[in-house]
Amino acid sequence: MDENGADAAGSPDSNADPLADADVYRVLGPDGSPLPDATVPDLSDERFRAIYRDLVVTRRFDERAVSLQRQGRIGTYAPCAGQEGSAVGSTHALADRDLISYQYREHGAVVVRDLLSEYLPYWMGHESGTEAIADGNVFPLNIGIGANLPHAVGAGWAFDYRDEDRVSVAHFGDGATSEGDFHEAMNFAGVFDTPTLFCCHNNGWAISIPQSRQTASETFAEKATAYGFDGVRVDGMDPLASYVVTREAAERARAGGEGPADASADTPRPALIEFVEYRFGAHTTADDPTAYRDPDDVDPWRALDPLDRMEAFLRETGRIDDEGVAAIREEADDVVADAIDVAESIEADPTDMFDHAYADLPPEIRRQRDELLAAIDEHGEGSFHREE
Repeated sequence: MDENGADAAGSPDSNADPLADADVYRVLGPDGSPLPDATVPDLSDERFRAIYRDLVVTRRFDERAVSLQRQGRIGTYAPCAGQEGSAVGSTHALADRDLISYQYREHGAVVVRDLLSEYLPYWMGHESGTEAIADGNVFPLNIGIGANLPHAVGAGWAFDYRDEDRVSVAHFGDGATSEGDFHEAMNFAGVFDTPTLFCCHNNGWAISIPQSRQTASETFAEKATAYGFDGVRVDGMDPLASYVVTREAAERARAGGEGPADASADTPRPALIEFVEYRFGAHTTADDPTAYRDPDDVDPWRALDPLDRMEAFLRETGRIDDEGVAAIREEADDVVADAIDVAESIEADPTDMFDHAYADLPPEIRRQRDELLAAIDEHGEGSFHREE
């Protein structure tokens, strides 16, 4: 094992561990036991259990969201099963005042910020969902690949300029590294020393494009070198490793670290974190992953399930028992059920779909709006509701 706790080849599960020989930072082995040379973060028992609770809530939300989409109750959805560890672990490592620039799969970040009821309406077509999470320092989710990165860097630059003790955290998938926005944002952050964390979620696939067709670089983390700051690879299915790496990067971004020769000692430094992980299911509910990957390839990654590893760690260290696990699972069911009830109680105004796209509606769009309102007037709003 190297000084970063990277090589887990000596663990009992190494033969089934797809990251056994990878140079990634780890705290927990595949079975949930702390690796011999790893340092478990110094957290309270309550915080450890809170991390596990948020993992369970995120998984339960994910399961229900996929079911809701299949029932036609929400739109196209991006499942996150398998990737909860990086989103939950990294968000726990931040301060509530830190800004999270969300892509579209890091639902765990919203769960940690306790915004699930406010957030779910977005997936049901209500823009109030993105407005609500913004109040919790989570940028509205971004469907344009990589387009959130320059904005996140700009926010970090503003924090530094105003002497605010805040970090800007940008989440994105490995496919976003092929976008110009990624390189522009990285370059700007490196030149101007913005307190920005670039969180690259490398799940092996950019929809159907494998990593080998995405970059000729050995890793995504090493791309940071070209822009003058550090990159680190972490086992993204290890919630505690995700916590440790993000916390240390956030501390450097706040207090400063090794920078250019003309930078002062307290200059904030950006960082690129590559979370190496795997999505168990589809890219979105409109995707069929069996069309481009062998289902058997998923099985080794299931052995690294972040929920199983975190639960095993808590049991092994005496921080939770059967009763505690059952209580958290019951709470997760209730939290998600409540969020669904809140979201489905929102009464949509059909005219909302015509607002905010144009300062002045073009004639054709105005005609469509008037036609819809006339039809509602004639037939009643109930005529347009889905039959249960």
